[in-house]
Amino acid sequence: MTPVRRISLAGAAYAMRVLLACVLLNAAVTFHNVWPTLGVHWPGELSVEIAVLLLGLAVSNARRGRTPRPVLVLLSTLVVLLALGRYADVTVSALYGRDINLYWDAPQFASVAGMLMRVASPWAVAGIAAGAVLALGLLYAAARWSLGQVDEALHACRALRLAVGVSGLALSGCFAAQQLSDAAPLLPRFSIPVTRSYATQFMHVWDAVFGRDSSLSPSPPMHSSLAALKGADVLLVFMESYGSVTYDRPGFASALQPARQRLVAAIKDTGRGVVSAFVTSPTFGGGSVLAHLSVLSGVQVRNQEQYTVLMMQKRRPTLVSLFKAAGYRAVAVMPGLRERWPEGAFYGFDTIYGADALDYHGPAFGWWRIPDQYSLAFLDARELQPHPRKPLLVFFPTVSTHTPFAPTPPLQPDWRRMLSPQPFDPEPLQSALTRTPVWTDMGQAYLQSVQYFLDSLSSYLRLRPGDNLVIIVLGDHQPAANVSGEGASWDVPVHVIASSPAILAALQADGFRTGLTPARPAAGSMDELAHWMLTAFGSPATRPGSAVQTPVAAPP
Repeated sequence: MTPVRRISLAGAAYAMRVLLACVLLNAAVTFHNVWPTLGVHWPGELSVEIAVLLLGLAVSNARRGRTPRPVLVLLSTLVVLLALGRYADVTVSALYGRDINLYWDAPQFASVAGMLMRVASPWAVAGIAAGAVLALGLLYAAARWSLGQVDEALHACRALRLAVGVSGLALSGCFAAQQLSDAAPLLPRFSIPVTRSYATQFMHVWDAVFGRDSSLSPSPPMHSSLAALKGADVLLVFMESYGSVTYDRPGFASALQPARQRLVAAIKDTGRGVVSAFVTSPTFGGGSVLAHLSVLSGVQVRNQEQYTVLMMQKRRPTLVSLFKAAGYRAVAVMPGLRERWPEGAFYGFDTIYGADALDYHGPAFGWWRIPDQYSLAFLDARELQPHPRKPLLVFFPTVSTHTPFAPTPPLQPDWRRMLSPQPFDPEPLQSALTRTPVWTDMGQAYLQSVQYFLDSLSSYLRLRPGDNLVIIVLGDHQPAANVSGEGASWDVPVHVIASSPAILAALQADGFRTGLTPARPAAGSMDELAHWMLTAFGSPATRPGSAVQTPVAAPP
């Protein structure tokens, strides 16, 4: 082979390394999520941040020579941070179904991580940690190699410095033009800058720390005679992740139809009725506490900042304070509660049954451990069956339909056995425990968990056919986008089960429909549910169009 030929091949290889380095740097901050997985793909977009970086390297090499090694280390670390920010932005938002506020959502992520530490084996935790360290190391090595290749080429070739500098300047100009004018051509296609995402999160922190106006609405009138209840126990059941997707997706709706028919039959056979509606949740894919507070306070709470501000206003009336003023005992059954819950002081519950207080000794089912059927059996034995007693207002956020939805407990027809250390027979128990989460396709596990709760409720209604109960079952939010789909609404179903025709008729006047199938559009926002319930629970004389009687009011 001639020297000229060898030089030509060496130059081509050198050029290919530089081109590969530029592609790697660009792809590291412009990838998109492969929905609904944790994977990513590159759609061919360009990064203005990498364009500016290459422009800076070209100018620096022209004026000062080769970039010092510490600077390349710093720039490589910056690329890693941009890549991590990009991954968090496109992946978490895609799977979570809403924009993320790291200031408020980070504690939830920390709680999930802590829960994973508790339930996963030490080897699994060690493997995840080692995998994360290895991934970060590989990412840094790729960024360092790429920047080294580019910097070496820029130092060695004046023509390349000029080409890279002009290209970086041109791309930066194109991006600026696209941002400033809708008339600018949309080619080349640029990815949303990661620095913009970081800036957004910084502003979230700034607003939270320095107390931007939370725009909280005033509390609505919280009063009702509660006469229509006639002393009925009221169970407010927030069914975790129970969203309108269970109706909107034909496959989901058909899969759950048998369970819904069984529930309708149980309601009818026990002399009760049911009405349903859609309401719009203040949150999506998570943040259940926003939904809880919106209903209990009658104030729309859309973010953690508003949640915190409202919690500090302890004189705000709530459904809990109203019912207690009317002589009810207020109980919270919270199987997912494993730590201190300062919010309990705001609500003023008489008793809070967290995970420890529920005293469950049966087999653990996934991260959340306690089956919802057990929690309902515990509530029945501890609070509902003893007499004489005050009527009850029960707040019950479920956990069996919580991500990751599996394993789903088997239904136990013998409710007394649920309170024993061995609530299940070996065969159905083993079958249930083998259903582990499939992270790339969680739809089937989600359906099984929803069916489980609907069947648990059907079984309980048949267990207590003569009990005077009003049961409100509503979703707190849609499941995350990897189940509900891209662009899903924020609507959730609400079902009110009662033996009083007057209560059900009053709710129909507010947009509820007879049966378990809600009507479109949504009847309103979730916070309006408090007003609808209090109107329905009041005596006919306190409803619109009737002479006003003196109602029970929540203390200020």
